[in-house]
Amino acid sequence: MTTRTSFSVSRYAPHRGPVARLTARDSVLRRLDWPILLSALTLSLLGALLVWSATRGRTELNQGDPYYFLFRHLLNTGIGLVLMAGTIWLGHRTLRGAVPFLYTLSIVLILAVLTPLGATINGAHAWIVIGGGFSLQPSEFVKITIILIMAMLLAAKVDAGDQLHPDHRTVAKALVLAALPMGIVMLMPDLGSVMVMGVIVLGVLLASGASNRWVLGLIGAGVGGAVLVTALGMLDEYQINRFAAFANPELDPAGVGYNTNQARIAIGSGGLYGAGLFKGHQTSGQFVPEQQTDFIFTVAGEELGFVGAGLILVLIGVVLWRACRIARETTELYGTIVAAGIIAWFAFQSFENIGMTLGIMPVAGLPLPFVSYGGSSMFAVWVAIGLLQSIRVQRPMTA
Repeated sequence: MTTRTSFSVSRYAPHRGPVARLTARDSVLRRLDWPILLSALTLSLLGALLVWSATRGRTELNQGDPYYFLFRHLLNTGIGLVLMAGTIWLGHRTLRGAVPFLYTLSIVLILAVLTPLGATINGAHAWIVIGGGFSLQPSEFVKITIILIMAMLLAAKVDAGDQLHPDHRTVAKALVLAALPMGIVMLMPDLGSVMVMGVIVLGVLLASGASNRWVLGLIGAGVGGAVLVTALGMLDEYQINRFAAFANPELDPAGVGYNTNQARIAIGSGGLYGAGLFKGHQTSGQFVPEQQTDFIFTVAGEELGFVGAGLILVLIGVVLWRACRIARETTELYGTIVAAGIIAWFAFQSFENIGMTLGIMPVAGLPLPFVSYGGSSMFAVWVAIGLLQSIRVQRPMTA
């Protein structure tokens, strides 16, 4: 007998009864999940202060303006909020019809990175420089399109009432469509993003009710793929060095292990309450590289201490908790899969980012959602919040 995940899909039968329209009393604003929205916004605003602290003295980066990164981070947050509102207004069901187009567009964009339009930033050839100081990292948006294309395929027959679970042919097709952009991103190479995408695919399969054989097969394929990539020499030297430093922190403390060692010193020096905003010696002394992006958590640890760093963890936990509620309460498998993919994305990327600053995960060059500086990442996570809010807002209401 074929085993399946314990996730029940019996509640995804087509809605046959009347569906009430939203009234003034039960408006969109009333149906929003405010805890997840306020938690994400607090993370972004807290991130603005941390980015400001990390960059206000970096004249080689801020073009002589100590407020340069602060204003740009706030601008990115504002644009992200607009994208979230637009996503809610369109609705995840309307976007469902545009998924093939969005998927194709994301493939075109990541292919463009491999052309002369692509640029290398911080060792990863994963960017498209637009001009005027703006750049785009298409792999951030691929995370969203992988979730949407897989959800569209895996939920189609279940939501129509034709099946209780996705069949093997549908699962295979969904995995092939997910593997295509992941393979292209691997060619950049952007190993961190591929790791996140792999976890997203795993989360989507678990939520879809697909056979456990697919889940176990995916895990096995991931392990085999990692071995194959290493054997074929597809990783750059700096990526191999990062894993070597993770396996042996004392290997080269002044070289490949420098980032992690300095990060741990910064966090450890913060104590319970921290040195105070703008008063961190490691931060002001610029000892930790890429502190406004990948290592932003070290600023919180040093200047805000255990309390401030713990607040970030609590806020991320609230976002994940409310996202789980949205996934559980929706009455369509499509919405559940989309929410589950976002949960897997946020949870793993947050764990990896914070873990690498503590030395419990290898350095993978991933931003901390909502907190790290970066337009592409900020836009993508706020679109994801918009999808979660749309799933909640558009839940059927019996008349």
